[in-house]
Amino acid sequence: MCYFIKIGRINVEMYYCLFARYFKWIVFRRSVAEAAMSTSARSTVNTLGVVGGGQMGMGITVTAATQGKKKVICVDSNAAALQKSLENSKRILASQVTKGKITAQEKEEAIARIVTTQDLNSLKDVDFVIEAVPEDPFFFICLNIHLFYGWIKMTINNKIQKNEKVKKSIFEQVSKITQNDVILASNTSSIPITRIASWVSEDRRDKVCGMHFMNPVPVMQLVEIIPGLQTSNDTKAKVIALAEQMGKTTSVSRDDAGFIANRILMPYINEAVFVLQEGIATKEDIDKTMKLGTNVPMGPLTLADFIGLDTCLFIQQTLYESTKDSKYKPAPLLQRYVEAGWLGRKTGRGFYNYEIKKDK
Repeated sequence: MCYFIKIGRINVEMYYCLFARYFKWIVFRRSVAEAAMSTSARSTVNTLGVVGGGQMGMGITVTAATQGKKKVICVDSNAAALQKSLENSKRILASQVTKGKITAQEKEEAIARIVTTQDLNSLKDVDFVIEAVPEDPFFFICLNIHLFYGWIKMTINNKIQKNEKVKKSIFEQVSKITQNDVILASNTSSIPITRIASWVSEDRRDKVCGMHFMNPVPVMQLVEIIPGLQTSNDTKAKVIALAEQMGKTTSVSRDDAGFIANRILMPYINEAVFVLQEGIATKEDIDKTMKLGTNVPMGPLTLADFIGLDTCLFIQQTLYESTKDSKYKPAPLLQRYVEAGWLGRKTGRGFYNYEIKKDK
């Protein structure tokens, strides 16, 4: 009996050793295969690709061309909007010349570095891509919005889904057009970076990163860097390096809803709307208190008008839906203003009234 027990123990130990060796071999093979699949992100960025020629996309384009001295290929499917954004950017550059921030020669050199196109395939030889497709929820304001809150909630959620479909299509295409060592960054303010990374092939996911510029890009100094779960340290370092080459200061956020800026800013604006709604103070006194009492350049309600109340509601709703935390629930008065089409400066009325200059 003891003999069989001893033999059995020897067999168990033998099988255990064999299994352990086999397991180590499998792990080794897998690590070698993953290393072979993954390549370091491209170190030098001479040509930058920007997808989206709106206010943010063209702002990134112009900043990269002036401050970063990069050749930039800006792609947008809307040729008229792309040309309008470029003309606006030329006016901004002319203004910088007038203010002495850049020379006339630097302005012309920057414009010469910018290429605009509707062809996404033009990005096949770029060294870095920044997706900056607008996430503006304005379209749903144009509908007949005078129903109850649940309908508004549904509309915003539909818009989020629509944004994601557009961005997903872009990332799927760009990941196939560009080389494997090209970093794919997104200027998103609401979609998780890890989710965006899932839209590309597995061997590219370590080169996907959030790069959230502030509006207006040529003026605002900060860029939020948001690594996803699979973003490599090499990629993060190279994204930070590019932002610094563009004259920006960076902060790093975990991949959570709102990142840093919107996670703090939007609840601040939302609470100011609650204070107004509850009659605690007038809009003037709310803004005056925060402006003079905390030394910020403008009060929260003025800032909301500048950002756009529809955008504020969109981001606040995204925070609420992502966290399910009641502290992020949008103020009813903010929803009512959006329903009324009072979106701030861009419509001539928000919490304050503004004159809209009509094109002659």
